[in-house]
Amino acid sequence: MSTKDQICFAVRDALEQYFRDLDGEAPQAIYDMVLAKVEKPMLEVVLDKAQGNQTRAAELLGINRNTLRKKMQEHDLI
Repeated sequence: MSTKDQICFAVRDALEQYFRDLDGEAPQAIYDMVLAKVEKPMLEVVLDKAQGNQTRAAELLGINRNTLRKKMQEHDLI
């Protein structure tokens, strides 16, 4: 199994568990919740792999540096 598949399965399993844990409650803002929970650790790992170089991290993520900085600010990483 590839790493991409492992990530997909981990997200799927977490979402399945989320719905089980709701116990009849109505889910809300799932998209925003998932992005918030996945985006910060992704940024942290990529920045670490890029040794803090934001230009390189942005390249690895496939986004421009300004977008990376905005997302870093949103997640209190700078």
